[in-house]
Amino acid sequence: MYVYGNVVTKPAYEPERRTKEPERTGKTSRQVRKNRRKALHMSPGYVIFLAVAAILALIVCVNYVQIQSRLTSRSKAITAMQEELADMKEENNTKYNAVMDSVNLDEIRDKAQNELGMVYASSEQIVEYDNPASDYVKQYENIPEDGILAQSDKK
Repeated sequence: MYVYGNVVTKPAYEPERRTKEPERTGKTSRQVRKNRRKALHMSPGYVIFLAVAAILALIVCVNYVQIQSRLTSRSKAITAMQEELADMKEENNTKYNAVMDSVNLDEIRDKAQNELGMVYASSEQIVEYDNPASDYVKQYENIPEDGILAQSDKK
C-alpha cells in the first residue's frame, strides 16, 4: 500500500536492540597471550629505524616550508619590480613624447638652410659602394672613387 503525503506510519514491528556486548566465555590460551606480548614489543633496531624515518620526514617538511616561503617572498619582489618597471616605462614614454613634441623639424631645417647656409648633398657628392664581404665595415683607408672596395679574381 502506498501512502501519499509526508506522514508515514511506523511499522508494526521494531527490531531488537542489543543492550550490552556479548560476553566472552572462553579464557585466552597461554600461546595467544605470549603472541600478544611479542607483538607489543619492538626491537631496538626497529625503534632506531622509526626515529630516523621520523627525523628525515621532519627535515623534508621544514625544507619544503622554507622553500615555499622563499618562493612567496621572491614572487612578491618580482611583482613589486614589475610595477616599478611599468611606472618607469610610463614616465619614460611621457618624457620622450614631451621631448618629441618640443622638437620642430621644419624649424631646424629652416635654421640650417637660412642661418647656417647648409644645403642638401648633390648627386656628385654621394658615393655608393658595394661591400661583398659583410654588413660590418672597418675603414682602414679612404673609399675609392669608383665605389668598389674589393673584387674577387673570378668573374
